Amino acid sequence: MKMTAVPLNENECWAQVVQRDRGADGRFVYAVRTTGIYCRPSCPSRRPLRANVAFFSEATLAERAGFRPCRRCRPNEHGDTDRRTALITEACRHIEDAQEPPSLDDLAAAAGLSRFHFHRLFKAVAGVTPKAYAAAARARRIRERLAGTGTITEAIYDAGFNSSGRFYAEAPGRLGMTPTAFRRGGAHEEIRFAVGQCWLGAVLVAATVRGICAILLGDDPAKLVMDLEDRFPHAGLVGGDAAFEQWVASVVGLVEDPGQGLDLPLDVRGTAFQQKVWQALRAIPPGETATYAEIARRIGMPRAVRAVAGACAANPAAVAIPCHRVVRTDGGLSGYRWGVERKRALQKREKKNV
Repeated sequence: MKMTAVPLNENECWAQVVQRDRGADGRFVYAVRTTGIYCRPSCPSRRPLRANVAFFSEATLAERAGFRPCRRCRPNEHGDTDRRTALITEACRHIEDAQEPPSLDDLAAAAGLSRFHFHRLFKAVAGVTPKAYAAAARARRIRERLAGTGTITEAIYDAGFNSSGRFYAEAPGRLGMTPTAFRRGGAHEEIRFAVGQCWLGAVLVAATVRGICAILLGDDPAKLVMDLEDRFPHAGLVGGDAAFEQWVASVVGLVEDPGQGLDLPLDVRGTAFQQKVWQALRAIPPGETATYAEIARRIGMPRAVRAVAGACAANPAAVAIPCHRVVRTDGGLSGYRWGVERKRALQKREKKNV
């Protein structure tokens, strides 16, 4: 049977099939060579062998290749899921294009839904509330404007803030620093850092005046420092003094025994959704694991499995925010920013110490 090549990331598609990710429905279908049937990613049917699976960006391409639609998940039909996703996608575009954040009533009216129903549907599909999505979109716009050549005041109003005072009050939380420092890539901001050694290799610990902003793991200390420099290209990176070495020692102790916790402040910046996920990760006890789907349910957004995986990948503080305790639905290990082998070793060590 001839397969039609499509521009899809097959590893990512397979991971979504394994997780039965409803959020991936409508983005692609998968076909099974041994049965001649194609399905939605969320199809509850028995999982096929990976070697027998092909992916197609559209149902019509699967049918042209000789496959027939599954009678259980009906991948060739556009049901309520597709319609709801399309409604929220349009609402997201409206939020992103609007100069001022549209009201919940206006968004609900445009979608033809009640205020309550729209809010619940938006959160289920997008993973965050309309207000949080609008705040993230505006923060992204201000970052883009600040990177331009105009004045900071122009950037503030172009991004949709009708008051410069209001923006400056929110700036540290949105940017992690003042607007001027952000525009300069962290210029005049001082970040202390030091590299230590632990059983997993090198560990870099960095902190602003507010707390630890990065815990990075790796084999090459020089590469870890380069990673930190890329994050804050114009910040003043200062080698830690004797007092800061105690912070590094605390982090190394955490890596050695995660059960002891970390009694140091964190200054990790992220979207409202990322912060919610990171908080849920810190609630997973040492020696235990949770699936991406379970974390999505715990934060009240059961359909946001992919977004949860993205928040784990964006985690800037290894072990302190224990994304290594999150596994796939089948219990297998998925990607880990600091290497899957480190993830496996951390889980094994924690289970042994419990």
